[in-house]
Amino acid sequence: MDHDDLRDWSKRAADWGHAYHAGLRDRPVRARTKPGEIAAQLPGTAPEEPEDMETVFADFERIVPPGLTHWQHPRFFAYFPANAAPASMLAEQLANTIAAQGMLWQTSPAVTEVEQVMMAWLRDALGLAEHFTGTIHDSATTATLSAVLTMRERALDWAGLRAGLSGAPRLRLYASAETHSSVDKAARIAGIGQENLVKVPTDSTNAMKPGALAGAIRADQAAGHLPIGVVLCAGGTSIGAFDGIADCLAIARAEGLYSHVDAAWAGSAMICPEFRPLWAGVDGADSIVFNPHKWLGAQFDCSVQFLADPTPQVRTLGLRPTYLETIGEEEITNFNEWTVPLGRRFRALKLWFLLRAYGLSGLRQRIRNHVAWSRELCEVIRAMDGVEIVTEPSLSLFTFALTEGDAATEALLARINDDGRVYLTQTRAGGRFVIRVQVGQFDCSRDDVMCVAAVLREMLG
Repeated sequence: MDHDDLRDWSKRAADWGHAYHAGLRDRPVRARTKPGEIAAQLPGTAPEEPEDMETVFADFERIVPPGLTHWQHPRFFAYFPANAAPASMLAEQLANTIAAQGMLWQTSPAVTEVEQVMMAWLRDALGLAEHFTGTIHDSATTATLSAVLTMRERALDWAGLRAGLSGAPRLRLYASAETHSSVDKAARIAGIGQENLVKVPTDSTNAMKPGALAGAIRADQAAGHLPIGVVLCAGGTSIGAFDGIADCLAIARAEGLYSHVDAAWAGSAMICPEFRPLWAGVDGADSIVFNPHKWLGAQFDCSVQFLADPTPQVRTLGLRPTYLETIGEEEITNFNEWTVPLGRRFRALKLWFLLRAYGLSGLRQRIRNHVAWSRELCEVIRAMDGVEIVTEPSLSLFTFALTEGDAATEALLARINDDGRVYLTQTRAGGRFVIRVQVGQFDCSRDDVMCVAAVLREMLG
């Protein structure tokens, strides 16, 4: 294939994509293949000679779509969305065509400078204070790891980078059980260890207890351990829990601890001023992560980390050998020093297209619709016999269960997902197996959301 062929096949792919999205409502949301079925249709070795693109594309059409769970399906209500607004898709196509490597400013100045401006646009759109700057990672896992590594080195006065971790004193990190498993992964990868991730008790609203946080820090100090930082939850993955950000940050500041707020899902909703009380006090955080690729419409992957002061993180993650220097420019921003990978894609382009194509007003209306439709659906389900709302709506997320118990609820979820019209997932809340409903797919409508109720009524007979 050459660039002339690419022009023709790009048109073919665009037509296929248009038809794919137009027909999504007619497809089951979740893949119905069994493990190994897709792999069995592929040759065991790569071809020695070039193959005709007609054959390659025909195999794609035959093999791949049946093996997909369709994340852009308007009735995908599982996990959190990984949205792909059309304007974002277009920008991603252009970024792939350019194929720039934005590890340094000089390797593509536009990649760095568009990212800098997009961070300011998003900071202002979310109502954050002007002292925040930011960068784009692949996912919130990387952003959280970057923050935890910074916590570690700041507490050790950056000795860990030189000497490694000696094991004394024990480093202690604090979070609630409602935080994402990426916090656990960060504790493991950063050398802190799972046993030193202290899960602080929560109250009846599933928010971290500030008093329990303070007590845990004092107990560790008395035991000779070294507290390094606090990770707070703003819209937890399981049931949408919010910690009391202001009160917990006050404790972190009083103890001199670095703070990170995980708002990976819910952060997008903060473009709507009426939802900002949920994370009141967030301007006092050292680090905040939110994923525009979840609810805002940016194509995966696109995770934004805001930093009150980037200096500690750059000091932790930055490494500038001679071959990565920009000669004559000492203080220029090179975003590879803000994160773990050296290589960086042009992710900011899709934010630029997205924010301009839909405007903040259009994006706000989508989020407000999702929240309103989710709450409406919750009330419809609440009225059904034998069904109980277990956790009330947190933005567009709520959970329910059958009063018969866990086994019946789990069996119901299997029937719903095997039916294929909607896709839901599970979690545990208060020790119970519950079904999550999360509304956030970019193109879903009220009718799509209410289809959950229709399917549930059928399943309950």
